[in-house]
Amino acid sequence: MAVYLVVIGWMYVVLMMSVAEATNTTGTVLGAIVTFFLYGVLPVALVVYLMRTPQRRKALKAREAAEQREATTAASSDPDAGGHASGAAEASGITPVRKEP
Repeated sequence: MAVYLVVIGWMYVVLMMSVAEATNTTGTVLGAIVTFFLYGVLPVALVVYLMRTPQRRKALKAREAAEQREATTAASSDPDAGGHASGAAEASGITPVRKEP
C-alpha cells in the first residue's frame, strides 16, 4: 500500500511539472505531454510492474498447485481412468483386441 502512496505522490509532482511546462512562456503543450509520459507514466508503470513481480509469482504458483490438486482428485475419482478395458466387456465374452508385437 505504501508503494501506491508514493506512486500517487510522484504522479502529482509530474502533473505539476507538466502544467508548469505548458503554462511557461517558453514551454509548449507538446513538451508538457512528453514530460508527463517520460517522467511520469513510463517510469511509474515500470516500477509498479517490478514491485508486483513477487505477487504475480505467488499467484501463479497457487494457481498451478490448485490445478495439480484438481488433476490429482479427478484422476483418483475416475475409476476408468487407467485406460484398460472395463470388466463388463470381458464378462460378456468379448475379448479386447490387441496389436501383434
